[in-house]
Amino acid sequence: MTETAVLRVLVAGESWIKHTTHLKGFDQFHTTEYEEGAQEFLSALGRSGFAVTYVRAHEISARFPRSAEELDQFDVVVLSDVGSNSFLLPDETFLRSERSANKLAALADWTRGGGGLVMIGGYMSFSGIDGRARYGMSPLASVLPVTMLDYDDRIEASEGIKAAIDHPDHPALGGTPADWPMLLGYNKLIARPEATTIARSAAGDPLLVAGQAGDGRTVAFASDLAPHWAPPEFVGWAHYQKLWESLLNWAGGRVS
Repeated sequence: MTETAVLRVLVAGESWIKHTTHLKGFDQFHTTEYEEGAQEFLSALGRSGFAVTYVRAHEISARFPRSAEELDQFDVVVLSDVGSNSFLLPDETFLRSERSANKLAALADWTRGGGGLVMIGGYMSFSGIDGRARYGMSPLASVLPVTMLDYDDRIEASEGIKAAIDHPDHPALGGTPADWPMLLGYNKLIARPEATTIARSAAGDPLLVAGQAGDGRTVAFASDLAPHWAPPEFVGWAHYQKLWESLLNWAGGRVS
């Protein structure tokens, strides 16, 4: 990939559609709402001066790159709260039984070739709720710095989780304080032996893991970038922008 002054970031996921049934006595009706959860995250990346391309969850079939060559226009790819099926079942395959490129295989190849990959936790990240995200069965499993459970991996902690920072001087943290605001849950992961667990929960589960995949760098952030696992105290934290800026710069090879 060609070195550029501005870090080029592709963010995929963090959007959903809600279809609600309202019951009012004898009668009922339905409403449909579209929502996005990454607004503050995307704004933080913009303020950091990154060139950000956002592909919403329902746009992945049409807009997410299909080859390592197409991915070369980016330095870092961020996946957040969108399951593997969105990549593995493009419209032409699911609707018309046509062969098509495996987007996750292309992303894995691109990462090994020098790209930066960041996966952020959520109900449709890693294994996910009821195991439905299914990344452990996908080509991406070979490049992530963690191994995933083969069942529902959510740890819900309404009482709050305080992160313990094992490596406060790791360059991926960019000098941000080790005293993170509380989190309310995460995906339970197992760090690969060769990867570095930068932060973990009080129970000892990895919260932030950094690793290498071929010539590329990978990051797994087990909790969320937005509610509900990342409460307003975390999203509104004075160092929220700097934390993500540093993690993405590290993944993109801008800091050693």
